[in-house]
Amino acid sequence: MRIRRIEKEREAAIRLVWEVFLQYEAPVYPQEGINSFRNFLDDRETMDMLEFFGAFCGGQLRGVLAASEHCNHICLLFVDARYHRQGIGKSLWHHMRERGTGRCVTVNASPYAVPFYHEMGFCDTDAQQCRDGIRYTPMRYERWSVNPGQKAL
Repeated sequence: MRIRRIEKEREAAIRLVWEVFLQYEAPVYPQEGINSFRNFLDDRETMDMLEFFGAFCGGQLRGVLAASEHCNHICLLFVDARYHRQGIGKSLWHHMRERGTGRCVTVNASPYAVPFYHEMGFCDTDAQQCRDGIRYTPMRYERWSVNPGQKAL
């Protein structure tokens, strides 16, 4: 698997995100939430502000992570359904985590993704919320810095 920044494959990445969303998130969202998510994906100005990373296997896009705020906020993390539980999401997360510049990384995790983020070390910062029909749990990952010569706990 190769992880790299997505440039020319942006449309394919957005298609993958939409297809996975329809399969795993849309069934538990009201129509308002489905429409809100589609509008988010169709907002070219917003999408252009995000940094997209892709996981490629055999040259084929298998997973997508899009981040904002200098890789300190995850906006999208979706893996092709046929490749779930094969480490693709984890690899995308680790790749992005290394690029971040802040002390923490945040995400508004969908109900389906909350267990994954807990496994990656994220903690809830509030109870589940709903905005524009989108259900999410605000979460945070703290980067623990270690000074030279100091042992990590």
